[in-house]
Amino acid sequence: MQINELPDYLANKIAAGEVVERPASVVKELVENSVDAKSTSIKIDIKEAGLQEIKITDDGIGIPHDQCKKAFLRHATSKIKSENDLFHVRTLGFRGEALASIAAVSRLELKTSTGEEAGTKMSIEGGHIKEEARSDARKGTEITVQDIFFNTPARLKYMKTVHTELGHITDIINRMAFSHPEIRFELTHNDKRIFQTTGKGDLRQIASSVYGMSVAKQMIPVQTSTLDYEIKGFIAKPEVNRSSRNYITTIVNGRFIRSFGLAKAITNGYHTFLPIGREPIVVLNITMDPYLIDVNVHPTKLEVRFSKEKELYQAVERMVKDALHQQTLIPSGQKTSVKKEKSDQPQFEFDQPTPITNSFAKQKIEMEPNLDSEFIREAEQVGNSVSRETTYKQQTDIVEEPTHVEAVTTAEEIDRVPKMYPIGQHHGTYILAQNDLGLYIIDQHAAQERIKYEFFRDKIGEVESHIQDLLVPLTFEFTQQEALLIEQYLDEFKKVGLFLEPFGQNAYIVRSHPYWFPKGEETEIVRDMVDQLIHDKQVNVHKLREEAAILMSCKRSIKANHYLNMDDMQRLLDDLRQCHEPFTCPHGRPIIIQFTKYEMEKMFKRVM
Repeated sequence: MQINELPDYLANKIAAGEVVERPASVVKELVENSVDAKSTSIKIDIKEAGLQEIKITDDGIGIPHDQCKKAFLRHATSKIKSENDLFHVRTLGFRGEALASIAAVSRLELKTSTGEEAGTKMSIEGGHIKEEARSDARKGTEITVQDIFFNTPARLKYMKTVHTELGHITDIINRMAFSHPEIRFELTHNDKRIFQTTGKGDLRQIASSVYGMSVAKQMIPVQTSTLDYEIKGFIAKPEVNRSSRNYITTIVNGRFIRSFGLAKAITNGYHTFLPIGREPIVVLNITMDPYLIDVNVHPTKLEVRFSKEKELYQAVERMVKDALHQQTLIPSGQKTSVKKEKSDQPQFEFDQPTPITNSFAKQKIEMEPNLDSEFIREAEQVGNSVSRETTYKQQTDIVEEPTHVEAVTTAEEIDRVPKMYPIGQHHGTYILAQNDLGLYIIDQHAAQERIKYEFFRDKIGEVESHIQDLLVPLTFEFTQQEALLIEQYLDEFKKVGLFLEPFGQNAYIVRSHPYWFPKGEETEIVRDMVDQLIHDKQVNVHKLREEAAILMSCKRSIKANHYLNMDDMQRLLDDLRQCHEPFTCPHGRPIIIQFTKYEMEKMFKRVM
């Protein structure tokens, strides 16, 4: 076997396969270079979604004449001079692969000048310089890329429709605008302007350009800091949500990144605020010492590695929770009748193929988990003293059950939900109430779910070492891999009150379990514990107790078609006002919808 050294043009084509995946990849790399060049204005002109032409024009520092050829050499960069620089990267680009890779699979023209002398014009085709001359002295750089993949036709067959490819490009520019609000961006497609920002540093204005004015108005400013991180941005109110995490934008030191950990911390902050299957709209800008982050772990620099990730995730989750807790989150009923606006435009993850039909797919949301299994745990086992008689009030537990009020509950928190006075009930399901601010519609099942959830959650948390013996042991069979892991972490299970005894090959029995396990759900909870151990190498008892509290609150709350008298309705509303988070049920569905007096008058044309 003979080993051959690849010529530069072939090596660049291979490198282009990693860097230049689609026209959006070209846009990303070139716009990042413009940002690094200290531009204040960047114009992106696209024809046929970039398959025909991509032109990037900026007013940056430009490239000196004697450096232009070097710029297209592989691994030539002005941003890294020593190994130590890799640990303090402050620029978006630094590998020196982009220009060489793009030039290898396109027809490229460069015009650039530092503004101090005549500029440079270069034409490159398939990686070979065809022309070099002097040009005008306009400060900045203009790069035109035509006929991408003209010499690698096999790559063209993987391109999607014009609509899809344009969606990827739009997403890139949206992220760049959020990352650098101080830069003016303009995007045109086939000579029609489709996106523009002012460059004045206003994130809310950019959110308006990207998502529409109605969404921008519903975004809450957030900010926090630790010794290592400065975090600020906007989070949307829970009523404004989407079906995918593509609307979570996380920016670190001016670079848009994808981070499962950060996205999870954000969604954890929205816990019980969003319905199942829905995700928030968030823009977070994180600033840190470059030494704490490794940006050189992904070919397109989309993924990074944090040195103190746990600290960062905790700060983000706490910030989101605190911001939502300070808001009155009662959606307006009138919004449901407003037609879809720009806020519903799809966002595309540029490195994932996105079929055009995704833009118009209807979203089917499962509002509640399956609730068919019978809940038979006696209330006394979680500190509830209510008897199990079958009278109406004891079944609904509105009167007799102790009302849970958290020790953090203050008069200020109660005022987040105004005092409401019931006036009736609709279909035995919704309470109608009023006050000086307008009309309210309250989902009675969701309201009592929230009340009981907070009660059960705290009562379950009080049970630490109580163990319940079983008359008939539970038997579990695992795979060999699972059994080996369980054997290794038996002590971890014991710490949380679960004692697994070997019972033959890859099998275990459980003779007792923690007292807070809901009856009938023991097998599922043990399985969840094992799954947590396999994936996280630890057992998260807090999460398991949380799920148990949600299950119990749903089982023991009044259902639809259940008629209440006026006293029961008032008591339910008053109990709701004392909850820590009174706006959504544990599954994230809204509890209260409001119609203001003005909205009512507008609907009846009393005001125009």
